[in-house]
Amino acid sequence: MARPPRFDMSQLLDAAVRLAAEHGPSGVTMSAVAAAAGAPSGSLYHRFAGRPALLAEVWLRTVEDFQDGYFKALESADDPRAGGRAASRHVVAWSREHPREAALLLYGAHEFGRDDWSEDHLRRADEGNMKVRAAVAALAGALGVHGRLGLERVSLAIIDLPLSLVRRHLRGGEPLPAHAEELAEECTDALLAAG
Repeated sequence: MARPPRFDMSQLLDAAVRLAAEHGPSGVTMSAVAAAAGAPSGSLYHRFAGRPALLAEVWLRTVEDFQDGYFKALESADDPRAGGRAASRHVVAWSREHPREAALLLYGAHEFGRDDWSEDHLRRADEGNMKVRAAVAALAGALGVHGRLGLERVSLAIIDLPLSLVRRHLRGGEPLPAHAEELAEECTDALLAAG
């Protein structure tokens, strides 16, 4: 009977998240993750074909976890504005609850080596991006907002605005203020109402 592995994928990816939050994508190397997890290098090469696969998995696991809650928030109410407010609040609340992951997501997929990802990793990333675009379009439609300007307004309200609030504080090395969720929700609602 085969012995179960001492270091599972989630432990290794958790170590990669810590390194990315502290040192950026350049700090996520196979040897650094192995050392941070207290694992032999072979454990990483057994699970990841190389550094591009490791970077893709740490990025995708993080963004997919975020998006799962984000889509649930968007769909949490029959009133589209309420769903938009919930999504905006989720961006801030999730970032508060997962500060390392939020710091990681302040980088883009290209900074995590997207140009070298496998076809499967690229497909996962593209599917997530398409879901976000579809959700923005669906919310715009539910609000009766049409055209390029309308889509820009909805994107600004439920994506860019709460992210800018998170980014400013995390990049400044400050914790998110207690009022951040309320402020993001209030600003999102004002933009959605004006549309």
